[in-house]
Amino acid sequence: MVATALSSPIPPAQNGAYWQWRGHRVHYAHAGTAHADDYPQRPTLLLIHGFGASTDHWRKNMAELQTDFEVYALDLIGFGRSSKPSSGYSPDLWRDQIADFIDQVIGRPAVVAGNSIGGYSSLYTGATRPEAVAGVCMLNGVGSFSEQQSNQEPNPFQSAIGELIKTVVLSPLPSWVIFQFVRQKSYIRRTLEQVYVNKAEVTDQLVEDVYRPATDPEAPAAFAALFKAERGEYVDTLLDQMTCPLLLIWGDADPWMNTYTRSELFQKHYANLEEHHLNAGHCPHDDAPAEVDALLRNWVLKTVVGESASQWVPLGS
Repeated sequence: MVATALSSPIPPAQNGAYWQWRGHRVHYAHAGTAHADDYPQRPTLLLIHGFGASTDHWRKNMAELQTDFEVYALDLIGFGRSSKPSSGYSPDLWRDQIADFIDQVIGRPAVVAGNSIGGYSSLYTGATRPEAVAGVCMLNGVGSFSEQQSNQEPNPFQSAIGELIKTVVLSPLPSWVIFQFVRQKSYIRRTLEQVYVNKAEVTDQLVEDVYRPATDPEAPAAFAALFKAERGEYVDTLLDQMTCPLLLIWGDADPWMNTYTRSELFQKHYANLEEHHLNAGHCPHDDAPAEVDALLRNWVLKTVVGESASQWVPLGS
């Protein structure tokens, strides 16, 4: 299950280990202990980072939540200490990675919580791999709704610009130049300070945690490939398929999304949800960790366990 001999140099596991999956190394962190008599009253939590982040971004949450739950955090392919291939990225890839990790490593349905693109990946897994997921928590999760798309014919100029970006700007040399700029620690710090309410949480350690994966030799090619990844299903299409409880935690000071507009769309398409709005930015779990941990803990114990305990069975049974 854990990779012990890989041919290429890899960064050391951070409070975790490596799992071999489809020829890739997958890094994960682990805290807390699962006991047989806890199931299903204390389901395992699986935490999924956002774009450019890693398992390190959940350090505070794991330290707190491990007192009540077994907790895992996973580096998606292309990020953190996991492999960074130069092609092949898609929502299906990350969905399959999450579902197989739950099946092969955790061994029982998990509550999956994700931030930003990790929130969308959590939703995608919950909707299309229901046997693996007991509940989904999205923290400023991204993803388009079908009604947000224009009914008009695509603008030829906009389409041409989009293709130009894909074929030229994100070709090897230009994308390498862009990558050298965005991975600078000064740029990382400025970006984080824009999306955090509590500026004190933008520490040197956080900047280093975001910077370190960008030093991997595989990182520049992966950076270009990630921006060419396929789009996934519309959020409303996924909500139509999903049956498990959903928790939405919004950092309302997020400069990248209107959380109340997105909240209305979720409410329109899914009834079995609970949501909370916090004075936080795009990464509420790290911007306001104590509040997020309390909300997640209470929701799991009161809603996920309360609604699903009698129906859960271990995977593979």
